[in-house]
Amino acid sequence: MKIIDISQEVFSCKVYPGDASPSFVRPVSMDAGQVYNLTEISMCVHNGTHVDAPFHFINDGDTIDKIPLENYVGMCWVARYEGEIGEKEALEIMAKATENHAAERILIAGKVVVTAEGAKVFADRKIKLIGNEGVSVGPENAPMAVHKILLSQGVTLLEGILLDGVSEGKYFLSAAPLNLKGSDGSPCRAYLIEL
Repeated sequence: MKIIDISQEVFSCKVYPGDASPSFVRPVSMDAGQVYNLTEISMCVHNGTHVDAPFHFINDGDTIDKIPLENYVGMCWVARYEGEIGEKEALEIMAKATENHAAERILIAGKVVVTAEGAKVFADRKIKLIGNEGVSVGPENAPMAVHKILLSQGVTLLEGILLDGVSEGKYFLSAAPLNLKGSDGSPCRAYLIEL
């Protein structure tokens, strides 16, 4: 069994423009003569590799603790693209994923932006999760429309994954969030298992 870590290291991760970078302090330290080390962290739940809940863009949407874990764990399809994912590209991705019995969770490798038209295809297909390598699944300068299309239909988002060197194909995905009651998102440790 081969496990492929697709998560960013938290303290050196890419962050959405304007968000604070994650940081830590060590209030208890063996270097300072204490008997153990203790680390406290400060970060936005959308730093690095993370998942978005509907509440991120929909005020009465579900928070991360209310999303079923099966959205984040199960068979997935990794597609490789560059550029915009419009209706045509989304339909191509869904056709390959469906043919390979992995159409509930879609990860897109490459420098891509999902357009509103592409998002509608994924939302209409009622997939559970879509993931990408960028800090936002939609356009970075105007993410709201794409997020609302997907999140309003129960499609959870996995953003900031690392798929360099991962071939297009079918994998088992685990990207479970922390159980953060009332939160609009959560960091996660995402990985693929090669079949």
